[in-house]
Amino acid sequence: MKSKIGLIAKNYKHIVVGALWFLVACVPLFQVIYGGIGYWLHFFMLVLMYIGMASSWNIIGGYTGYTSLGHNIFFGIGAYLAGMLLTYFGLSPFIGAVAAGVLASLIGLIIGFVTLRTRGTTFVIATVALVLIFKITFDNWSFVGGTTGLFLPLPPFPPRFSTIPFYYAMLVIATGAVYLSYRIKNSKFGLGLRAIADDEVKAESSGIPINQYKIVAFALSAFFVGAAGAIWGYNTSYLRPVAVFSILISSRMVIMSILGGRGTIAGPILGAIIFKGVEEFFLSAFGGTALNLAFTGFIFLVVLLFFPEGIVGTLASHDRLPAIFDW
Repeated sequence: MKSKIGLIAKNYKHIVVGALWFLVACVPLFQVIYGGIGYWLHFFMLVLMYIGMASSWNIIGGYTGYTSLGHNIFFGIGAYLAGMLLTYFGLSPFIGAVAAGVLASLIGLIIGFVTLRTRGTTFVIATVALVLIFKITFDNWSFVGGTTGLFLPLPPFPPRFSTIPFYYAMLVIATGAVYLSYRIKNSKFGLGLRAIADDEVKAESSGIPINQYKIVAFALSAFFVGAAGAIWGYNTSYLRPVAVFSILISSRMVIMSILGGRGTIAGPILGAIIFKGVEEFFLSAFGGTALNLAFTGFIFLVVLLFFPEGIVGTLASHDRLPAIFDW
């Protein structure tokens, strides 16, 4: 009897998640049929982008327990690779995003091999230092425009429908990142990553190849961040190192994951929605002023005081997590 109830609950959860995904996929139809929601379409596109990136960061920062502030490196690499492929070879960034993700993962392997030998604060500082190195390199690399930046050909879409292709591209990225996160968490590999996060010494003594696991997790967490950078860069049609290698991009991934609940699947999704929603509300109310930042920071501080393990993590620890968020 209990097994049947569990099966029904599991199927119900899948049906609800599938229905929500379908509704999200239908949002652009309102722009096609009625028009007038271009602003909101762009907003939801950014929400999807950050869902994908926060879920990706969660693989290394949540499951493995290594707080990386350098994931905007992959965002910038993805943006510039897709931009260069478009500018010099005419390859659409919607295709170049795959190449951007692959290159980001390869660079993630190298960075992970070097930085994951360190732990804690040293690792965080190492990732920040790498961000500065990449930014300085691109600032002085004339082939990609240097500090002046790189102007990309404008997307060939009618103004009314210009955001729709980017929206669906970000939906694919978000879906792929969440699915990857789900598969990793419910695998032997994911169990090993969580063991590393709990106690690295005990994990190694139990036979887990911790170095290989950490490096692979770091590389996997880079793929969809690089792909998101490729799509975002094409959407803005202008790339500058100061924008794509901004530490604020990594900081947002971290805050979203912590806010929703790092180490969970639904946490980064919920965190991205809340973060962008609150940010957009105060931005519309106060503009780009200090009041906007102050109120946004205050709201997040209050949330974390009441939900120290993030919203999903805290509710789960008190057995109050709704089934829809329990993946």
